[in-house]
Amino acid sequence: MQQRTAARDRNLREYIMKLKIRPFVPSDEKAVVQLWTDCGLVVPWNNPHRDIQRKLKVQSDLFLVGCSGDRIIATVMAGYDGHRGWINYLAVHPQHQRTGIAKRMMDQAEAKVRAVGCPKINLQVRSTNAGVIEFYKTIGFKIDDVVSFGKRLEPDE
Repeated sequence: MQQRTAARDRNLREYIMKLKIRPFVPSDEKAVVQLWTDCGLVVPWNNPHRDIQRKLKVQSDLFLVGCSGDRIIATVMAGYDGHRGWINYLAVHPQHQRTGIAKRMMDQAEAKVRAVGCPKINLQVRSTNAGVIEFYKTIGFKIDDVVSFGKRLEPDE
């Protein structure tokens, strides 16, 4: 039993390490939006196509995709405004969740924002998404005692 567990863990590590992480390119858009839809990240008030176009205008090198072969199975969109870093659209295809890919994507995003001098990363999670909240806690994030506000400047609906 212990040998099977060790072999499974080794196979999983190899699988995760084979994931190719690279910057988003415009031809990825359709696959990325489909991934976000499959992961439940697309909501009526945020048009994913517009979000992608906006990101491509600002720090596009911080928009990463994770590929298994030629298939996009993960994304993370990071940014740094000179005060705080932000993480958006961390997604892993449902068939590949709970494998360590999300942590690998976050490690890469953190390394990139750290390289430009970012001292802290913020992110938002829907309060009903308990599994994702636990994931972020396991990789070192803490719940800040703040209230998140938002104001729509440009409607996406």
